[in-house]
Amino acid sequence: MNICVFLPAADLDDRYTRPAREFAELMGKGGHTLVWGGSESGLMKVVADGVQQAGGRLVGVSVDFLAASARANADEMVIAKDLAERKALLLAKADAVVIMVGGAGTLDEATEILELKKHGKTTKPVVLLNTAGFYDGLKQQFRRMEDEGFLPLPLTDLVFFAEDGVAALAYLEESAGVH
Repeated sequence: MNICVFLPAADLDDRYTRPAREFAELMGKGGHTLVWGGSESGLMKVVADGVQQAGGRLVGVSVDFLAASARANADEMVIAKDLAERKALLLAKADAVVIMVGGAGTLDEATEILELKKHGKTTKPVVLLNTAGFYDGLKQQFRRMEDEGFLPLPLTDLVFFAEDGVAALAYLEESAGVH
């Protein structure tokens, strides 16, 4: 399965890098392909290293202004002209999406895939990996949106909140019929 992971190129502490590395190793051992922003920095590098070292493939989609920091030994690397094209390519190459901890860029990517799901433009499973409770506030906000009628679909049809990588990968594999 090609799994798009939205995550930052920021250097983060062990409470975020350790679970990300564990998830990456599970992906690689499961024979899955990482589809990611292509960076050789920060959490993006941690996950790409983990997937590759565990035997998985790497498909990167960088953007022209970040091409200098793209991973040289990815199995495939595409350079998009802008961020909008990058997001579209990432989603087109993926069978499923995992959203890890991140900043504004990660949140932008997350809301785009959820908006596409809401409008029936994709049926790809989406997991929000809630490492160290990072997305507890967002989860609460989504529940409020659902309770107050802002979501036309049940929240569970849009996104699965996983507390760890094992639960995230199990959900994706079950959704895709992989055993």
